[in-house]
Amino acid sequence: MLVLGLLLMAGAAAFAGLLIAYNLSGSPDYTVTLLGSEPFTISTLGAFLGGIALTLIFGLGMWMLLAGTVLARHRGKKRRSERETARQASAERDALAGRLEGSHPGSSTDTGNETAGHRRPAGHRPRLRLHGHH
Repeated sequence: MLVLGLLLMAGAAAFAGLLIAYNLSGSPDYTVTLLGSEPFTISTLGAFLGGIALTLIFGLGMWMLLAGTVLARHRGKKRRSERETARQASAERDALAGRLEGSHPGSSTDTGNETAGHRRPAGHRPRLRLHGHH
């Protein structure tokens, strides 16, 4: 959206600039000259409406450019917030795992209630896997 808005703005500005540059003669017949050719003739009303159309196209391009910038800024803030939330969750998980290991002294060596297939190795902490992060 950002690039499309920029292209619309640049195209409308270039077209309007070329029209003005090639038609400074001010002749009463209003023959439009663009890049060495005369594609059409235009009345006063047509020139006025063409100017309004170019202004609206330029405004649409400006709006799309600004909307794309705001959207990109919003996405960046959201990503930063998600990363901070993930860091906090990871710190809380590690703190809880440390408290659980500390509250049961000898639990890693005491196998009376656990079968061999269900024991966790000493010092093992479950890891939270975040999408897209390794």
